[in-house]
Amino acid sequence: MLFWSGAVVVGLTATAFTLSSNYAQMLFHSMVTAYPWLPLLVTPLTLAGVAALTQRYFKGAEGSGIPQTIAAIRMPEGSDRDAVLSLRVAIGKMFLTCISLLGGASVGREGPTVQVGAALLYNLRWLVRFPRHLMERGLIVAGGGAGVAAAFNTPLAGIVFAIEEMARSFEERTSGTLITAVIIAGLAAVYVQGNYTYFGVTNATLAGTSGWFGVLLCGLAGGLLGGGFSRLLLAFSTHGLPGRPGVFVRTHPVKFAALCGLALALIGIASGNAAYGSGYAEAKHLLTGTETVSAGYGIWKMLATFVSFVSGIPGGLFAPSLSAGAGVGQIVASLLNQTNPGALIVIGMAAYFSGVVQAPMTAFVIVMEMTGNHDMMVPLMLAALLATAVSRIVCPRPLYKALASNYLARARSSA
Repeated sequence: MLFWSGAVVVGLTATAFTLSSNYAQMLFHSMVTAYPWLPLLVTPLTLAGVAALTQRYFKGAEGSGIPQTIAAIRMPEGSDRDAVLSLRVAIGKMFLTCISLLGGASVGREGPTVQVGAALLYNLRWLVRFPRHLMERGLIVAGGGAGVAAAFNTPLAGIVFAIEEMARSFEERTSGTLITAVIIAGLAAVYVQGNYTYFGVTNATLAGTSGWFGVLLCGLAGGLLGGGFSRLLLAFSTHGLPGRPGVFVRTHPVKFAALCGLALALIGIASGNAAYGSGYAEAKHLLTGTETVSAGYGIWKMLATFVSFVSGIPGGLFAPSLSAGAGVGQIVASLLNQTNPGALIVIGMAAYFSGVVQAPMTAFVIVMEMTGNHDMMVPLMLAALLATAVSRIVCPRPLYKALASNYLARARSSA
């Protein structure tokens, strides 16, 4: 009963996080609509303030949250793991991500929800003694998977993500725990928000030979762009900038975050105010065709997400990557003169996301569930697998695993 209650708390917390982050984005977009140039002041100050709070009070809350959760699974039981999955870090993660979105950062809440969900279930161990195999990794994996399920209303994707990206195996002793947590957390989120599809339902299908050629193009483009994005991100995270710029980043992280905020504001203005935030609204506009989105949106979104991530603030890559992928699909559809670009936009989302995280099963399952389009399963699988193969040529180290290794190395060197 305690474990079930914990899973319910994960679902309700993810829902509260969703509503808060959506409200923060709404406030920012209202401000930009009224004062288009105000981000030049607000965004640098916000990113600097968030970076300062993270450095001072919430060490371990920076970045996506998924690498920290994977690192926690690899850590021996003790103070290091407790620090990464503390309730203080979980609260800071949610609060600072919302503040970042309020300032226009191109981040998502889904990666942070993984760390928050893992922290909530992991801290149940203070209330009751669980079996050792659950204490070692089961609660962390289950909490992370439950976080994905509740954040997107994608229970199957939550299970697949936990197996493919976090656990890398399906252990008989913990499988029941994982599935139970995902289902209960998902039900709790649905109870509050209703049963919905993240991007709405789309019935778009591929049209003829050109449509399947578009799948191949999306797979290649998603793998090249996603792999390039991950390689640049890992290069910055591992080695930093060379020379004096690198020294400046290490010694003045708050000032560097402010500069990133200024760059982000300039990117946002150049993109017609489309590159800010998680990108949920822009991706939905592309899928439904309800509003016009600029042809270069995907590239602007990639740049905005890169700048936001390297600034050191909390925030995830899931939603921005899916949104950028929708922009990739838009470009491919325009090259092939598709009268109904919706199908290739869906394919582009899965392809670019696969290129970034190199988790093809999670990519096609999560996009399929988020759009309610099960007829696209085969082309989604093909694009995701092709993008992953191409991405591994460009970036041999999977992003989240490599970031987790970097995080472990820093934790050991500071111990």
